Amino acid sequence: MKFTKIKEKIPSYVMSIARILGKEGFEAHLVGGGVRDIVMNRDPKDYDLATDALPEDVLKIFPKAVATGAKFGSIIVIVKDEREEPQQVDVTTYRVEEYLAGRWPSKVEFISSLEGDLARRDFTWNAMAIDLLKMLKGKDQNVILDPFDGQEDLERKVVRAVGESQSRMKEDALRALRACRFASVLGFQVESKTKAAIGTVLGMIDNLSAERVRDEFLKTLYQSPKPSVGLELLEETGILKIWIPELLEGVGVDQPKFHAFDVFKHSLRAVDAAEDSVKLAALFHDIAKPRTKEGDHFYRHDVVGAEMTEEIMKRLRFSNREIERVKTLVRWHMFYFPYDEDDFLKGRKIREADLQKKTEIAKWRDAAIRRFVKNVGGEDAVDDLIKLRIADATSNPKSAFDEKEIMALQKRIAEVRAKDMALKLSDLDISGKDLLDIGLKAGPEVGQILRELLDMVIEDPTINDKEKLLEIAKNLILKGVSS
Repeated sequence: MKFTKIKEKIPSYVMSIARILGKEGFEAHLVGGGVRDIVMNRDPKDYDLATDALPEDVLKIFPKAVATGAKFGSIIVIVKDEREEPQQVDVTTYRVEEYLAGRWPSKVEFISSLEGDLARRDFTWNAMAIDLLKMLKGKDQNVILDPFDGQEDLERKVVRAVGESQSRMKEDALRALRACRFASVLGFQVESKTKAAIGTVLGMIDNLSAERVRDEFLKTLYQSPKPSVGLELLEETGILKIWIPELLEGVGVDQPKFHAFDVFKHSLRAVDAAEDSVKLAALFHDIAKPRTKEGDHFYRHDVVGAEMTEEIMKRLRFSNREIERVKTLVRWHMFYFPYDEDDFLKGRKIREADLQKKTEIAKWRDAAIRRFVKNVGGEDAVDDLIKLRIADATSNPKSAFDEKEIMALQKRIAEVRAKDMALKLSDLDISGKDLLDIGLKAGPEVGQILRELLDMVIEDPTINDKEKLLEIAKNLILKGVSS
């Protein structure tokens, strides 16, 4: 790679840190993913420096640095860029590590050799370095240090572990997930010995923290051009069976009529077609089909799927808010809006239950629209639900999906929204304090009354008036609703 190309990828504030380290008699090398990105002619997302300076040396040179990772040799140096905005750069002492149970370093030893530091890294193209002091001197020869042929592996498009593959994997079992993720993100193949080594650490993968597994999993979903590549690797290597075995239940489970793939392959293709906000829901939307299959039907797979989604996401330590959002999308992904009164005459046998309610469903009343929006979590959630429906349909070449349904639903929601919808308790023109003021005692009864009022307002928005709601609340109290 040409010297000028390398130079233009490295900001001046990074070079200023290297210059200061060099003046103090220490080495300064750019390492890690930033080097990989530069060699691939990409803009690095972050810049990590490695040096032979000990943590206490770095702190003396940069007294305003952050030393929270000092015992591992990592100091965060804060410098200003050309716009006078503060930037953070990790400056880490060359080191070697000993790992405990394939999960975390149990011992860190500082060393003076860059080559020794590079040898501890995971994959060959993450074990390259750029000599920043040579660059400052204008030397354009041998500025990239590549002891494990990372550049060649980039050209060959392979993921290959540094040194002995099994040893690298056993040091930190998360590297098995990282190998699959990098292959998916970069469009590479996992080198045969590296892939074989993954199978030797499956027991260790089971002991990884859920948070670390979740984060690698999400990077695979959100950073990959085709997440299915990474997901198939996770299945092929046995990792998926450890953390999300429910997905594998769909392997070989055929879907009649309107589907071209089994449940597992369809789910992966839905993820490929989905926008980021609904990728998780796309992956889990049909997860309950194997458990609910009866003949050619999958009864209540949306309801059961929501329960399974919650269980999986709790296992992976997702936030309660994200769990609720995704499981709600799974729960309601089978929604159907009859955009045409004659639509029921088009032979939709899968809508037999709807046919029995033709008069009611074919003309969704305003209240039905409001309840639908409330059930799925609000207007933003409706947008995501529509994105999920589109991903589900476009991933399936045999889908009977018609975009007119979505257009008609959006139009109806806009019409009802223009009439001022009340969808949550805070939309009511009354509060818990108002109920206390009319004599209701503090306690769960307050929430119960408010929910009753919200249901009534969803049915008839004209009563969303403080005086009217207070009068209704008094009647509810007298009738013993709060008892």
